[in-house]
Amino acid sequence: MTTTLDRAATRALAPGLPARLSLTRKTTLAGQLDGAWWPSSRDLAAELPALVDALEGHWGRITRVAVNPDRWPVVPRKVTATGRTVHVGWFTEQDPDKIILLAYTTGRWDLLVIPPETEPASAARLMTAAAIPGSALKATGLLAADDVVRRAADAHRREDDWETEGGAGTAPVGHPTGRRSAGRPHTSAGR
Repeated sequence: MTTTLDRAATRALAPGLPARLSLTRKTTLAGQLDGAWWPSSRDLAAELPALVDALEGHWGRITRVAVNPDRWPVVPRKVTATGRTVHVGWFTEQDPDKIILLAYTTGRWDLLVIPPETEPASAARLMTAAAIPGSALKATGLLAADDVVRRAADAHRREDDWETEGGAGTAPVGHPTGRRSAGRPHTSAGR
């Protein structure tokens, strides 16, 4: 079972509202990710308090967070959440699409960070995929795979639009893909 908090929220969420979060259920299957987080902005100082508050009941007291600075314009050293300080670090070697959360006595969790500008349908797919127990997919791999799915769906949608707007009719008489006109004999190339 996947725990989902506020999955249907729109991108217009303001900081301070519940985190958009999907967590892997507790299981013996160890995967690359423990779920996904879909922040509303790239403002880490504004987004982290809601995330830490949402996770405290599930994972205990979060004391440290690590991110890759490639995805966050400003990485604060400390953030106040639930009336206490959470230390924030950054590592360029870390997967840029992942956030690591550490709780003093209970362990470490890795979450896929879904870009704030992601469309809701893609975000829903990513939240579901990141919460599959035992998944071997890494954060960047999930985003790349979803990009392929999204582009294929867009191409299919464009093709359907083309066909419903009259683009898939029969070819006119005399057109190379249509029937031959009565006045022209059939010729084969190379004869």
